[in-house]
Amino acid sequence: MYKEGLVREQAAAAKDAEVTLGILNTKVKNDILLAMADSLLEQEEVILKANQLDMEKGKAGGLKDSLLDRLLLTHDRLVQMAKGIRQVTALPDPVGKILSGSMLPNGLTLTKITVPLGVIGIIYEARPNVTADAIALCVKSGNAVILKGGREALHSNKAVSDVLIAAGEKVGLPKGAIQFVNVPERDAVTELIHLNGLVDVVIPRGGAGLIQSVVRNASVPVIETGAGVCHTYVDEYAQIPMAVNIALNAKVNRPSTCNAMETLLVHKNIADTFMPAMLEAYKKARVTILGDAKTQSYSAEVQPASEEDWATEYGDLRLSVKVVDSLEEAVAHIRRYGTGHSEAIVTENYENARKFQLLVDAAAVYVNASTRFTDGFEFGFGAEIGISTQKLHARGPMGLPELTTTKYLINGNGQVRG
Repeated sequence: MYKEGLVREQAAAAKDAEVTLGILNTKVKNDILLAMADSLLEQEEVILKANQLDMEKGKAGGLKDSLLDRLLLTHDRLVQMAKGIRQVTALPDPVGKILSGSMLPNGLTLTKITVPLGVIGIIYEARPNVTADAIALCVKSGNAVILKGGREALHSNKAVSDVLIAAGEKVGLPKGAIQFVNVPERDAVTELIHLNGLVDVVIPRGGAGLIQSVVRNASVPVIETGAGVCHTYVDEYAQIPMAVNIALNAKVNRPSTCNAMETLLVHKNIADTFMPAMLEAYKKARVTILGDAKTQSYSAEVQPASEEDWATEYGDLRLSVKVVDSLEEAVAHIRRYGTGHSEAIVTENYENARKFQLLVDAAAVYVNASTRFTDGFEFGFGAEIGISTQKLHARGPMGLPELTTTKYLINGNGQVRG
């Protein structure tokens, strides 16, 4: 049973530590991160043993293959996690940047600078790599962090966080700056999202259910991330080989990620040529197709799509497919069912490409490329804390700059207001 007040105690410790962490110089923060990166591989055996416990429990509990894939840690994945932390050290320090400066008519000098957000609560599901990414980004941006992972990855997340905290504290990480909530109960989340005055912002990462639960119930400010009902629209002016390649990659490259395509929209004028090749490629990749009546006419293996399917983030090898009459119908479909994450058009028509990018309301809108590129590393931002699908305070992949806010510094020489 959850002990009420546990997360409050952790948040209070984080609040104390963020004062020191927020003013650490870049070299100290980078030294902390390099020590953390080394420790992931030095303590590989400890981490993989913990992960094995979670994997065994997940398999016994009937976790889907896509979730087990997210949960799994291997030597190669630890190498990539360590690489990600090292890449953060190479990124510019986002804290203390001068954004603007001016002298007012009364002689006051006004300077706007970047500062850390403070204490960030991160609530996430079965992806232990998020633990390392979040810690690295928060350290570099001067933010204390409270981590609340899912019960599926409890042992893995604790092992990763314990290893990183121990390594960091040896080289200057303020004690208490990183807090891991080592309980599975949802009561811990409830307490975390109501710690106004101790927690400055909460960022949920995971499925739509988790995200919406936090958004609807939190009193602490929330940055909404992640739920990805992403679309690819194959325009009537698309190059078919390119369209097949993009639509295949967007679905099968890694279907469990939030930037994977969940619905394919195809213009009716290209459907007769495009659909047979596309459906054959999906069949080889073992993708289950749920389609409208027109899509079903191309193959007996296509299952009927329900109204619910158009709004579903499958996270696996299922795909909704619809034939549309026009670009405008495709855009209307996206506006109705999309989550504002990533949307793509495949076309050789410049006007249609521009129209699609202007009309579609999403964090990332592509022309002739896979939605799978919506990612902090791919955008050159380094690791990301999540992909924001809202418009305040950040939108799209949230790297280091998005983990800061601003402060005004005003210097005078005795001015008083009349």
